[in-house]
Amino acid sequence: MIRKLTIAAALLAAPMAHADGHITGDAEAGEAAFRACIACHVVTDPEGNVLAGRNGRQGPNLYGVAGRAAGTVEGFRYSSGMVTAAEAGLVWDEASFVGYLPNPTAFLREFTGESVRSNMTNQRVDETTAADLFAFLAQFGEAEMDAMDEEMEEEASE
Repeated sequence: MIRKLTIAAALLAAPMAHADGHITGDAEAGEAAFRACIACHVVTDPEGNVLAGRNGRQGPNLYGVAGRAAGTVEGFRYSSGMVTAAEAGLVWDEASFVGYLPNPTAFLREFTGESVRSNMTNQRVDETTAADLFAFLAQFGEAEMDAMDEEMEEEASE
């Protein structure tokens, strides 16, 4: 119970996170920062189109990461630490993403309360850069596609 309160307090205290789900990062800056991620990650839509990156396969596909339950990319072999965090309810919102990125293993240990590890190495990013990356990645996913569909429907009805 105490560890969950500690995690909740840390996530609520993160300066980049907003309770209303508002994304605070700069997607354009995140796109530039994503260049450091492409050795391991790619953003590929359900039709197989590469939207960002160069088809890196060491890490999971980041399409739809914003709002997604952790550890759920089909066919990807996650670390036991990520599986444990997923079972504990980890969802990728801005606060969790910003908390995870600089030190993935420390984040998973804090989140789960167990001595687990992440397969992802520590990243040399600050909170601002991590929030920017999240804003960039949040552009790619089902929610964005739904918003574009709604916009097209509105234009068609005018």
